[in-house]
Amino acid sequence: MPALNFDDRVVIVTGAGNGLGRSHALAFAARGARVVVNDLGGSATGEGRDASAADRVVAEIIATGGEAVANHDSVTDGGRIVECALDNFGRVDVLVNNAGILRDKAFHNMTDEDWDLVYNVHVRGAYSVSHAAWPYLREQEYGRLIFTASAAGIYGNFGQANYSMAKLGLHGLAQTLAIEGAKRNIVANTIAPIAGSRMTATIMPPQIVEQLKPAFVTPLVLKLCHESQRDGGGLYEVGAGWMGKLRWERSKGHGFPVSAPLTPEDVVAQWERITDFTDADHPASGQAALMSMIGNLQNR
Repeated sequence: MPALNFDDRVVIVTGAGNGLGRSHALAFAARGARVVVNDLGGSATGEGRDASAADRVVAEIIATGGEAVANHDSVTDGGRIVECALDNFGRVDVLVNNAGILRDKAFHNMTDEDWDLVYNVHVRGAYSVSHAAWPYLREQEYGRLIFTASAAGIYGNFGQANYSMAKLGLHGLAQTLAIEGAKRNIVANTIAPIAGSRMTATIMPPQIVEQLKPAFVTPLVLKLCHESQRDGGGLYEVGAGWMGKLRWERSKGHGFPVSAPLTPEDVVAQWERITDFTDADHPASGQAALMSMIGNLQNR
């Protein structure tokens, strides 16, 4: 099997000073990419800034013969990050939206600041960098994007209402960009990783965090970002040496006659059929999901 190389590709990795982002940046560089290592250098909860985080990763890349430049801007200033890639390397081909923070609290204790900071870093940040890169990807008819979700976004998790909202929202963004970018060879996908990092260290035992190496996640990221990757809009759970793709599932449901009034009691009477996942459907698009519902208009 041919090696998946990234010669002449320019890759932006946000939040690349530690953990997963660092692992991604080092791996891209090792396979020939020129890398923009972005990291504000803030804490895991979004306070402060420290340029040394990104600088250290760049030094590692250069020491092994790779090409990289550090960028210390906030992801909410996406234009500046993309400008850094253009100024130093003349283009941008791959964007890995990895930056993130945690502000975990039970919903009744959550403040507006907790909500807004998580939203700004995860959602607005990924939007900002992706939106700034988008015109260049469209013009060159090539691009690969990764958005980083989480099991908390897929399944929910106590004390992470803000984080869960942001993480599932990123997959919605990725799905739409996959649709809009397809005709111009722009492929967007989402990963939901589990890996040892500053963030997981706050919620997992140290012995587990130590074993959840970012190196178990990065190979999937490189595969999804390679020029050979054509499928977009996917959601992949990955970690601990395991990978799997998720898809939406919908019960067959029940169609009520549209010629008669519909009552809550009618819904209760058919609840078992509405919620029965036997022989479930897997709509692949909004249009496919809609058609079966629209078809029920003939049920009179």
